[in-house]
Amino acid sequence: MTTISEVMTKGVQVIPPDASLQRAAQLMDELNVGALPVCDGKSLVGMITEATRWCTEDQTTDDVMKQMGDVQIRRLPVLNDRQEVVGIVSLGDLALRQSGHTDELLRDVSWPSEPERPDANAAAHFTG
Repeated sequence: MTTISEVMTKGVQVIPPDASLQRAAQLMDELNVGALPVCDGKSLVGMITEATRWCTEDQTTDDVMKQMGDVQIRRLPVLNDRQEVVGIVSLGDLALRQSGHTDELLRDVSWPSEPERPDANAAAHFTG
């Protein structure tokens, strides 16, 4: 039987509880991740997740699944026409209630992303 330790991502970057939200957002951007564990030493005290994207309650599930897959997000806040939060939709919600391409969405969302790396040639320009 496969254990979680065999499939998990190792060497996860964390952020301390006293870090600013700006630092957390910067780190998430640099690492190209959608979630960042908040740790006091080695103890987990919370999670910061990106919610910079949203969907509207009248969008089709196909459109939302495409959006989630394109940007590798597992959940989105749902807004009404007055831009008020009326719910949240998750990959699990779609898998349970939407027949079709949720297996493709799961692959798209889960495919490991690499941290953004500066171009070696661009770095050479700054070293003068």
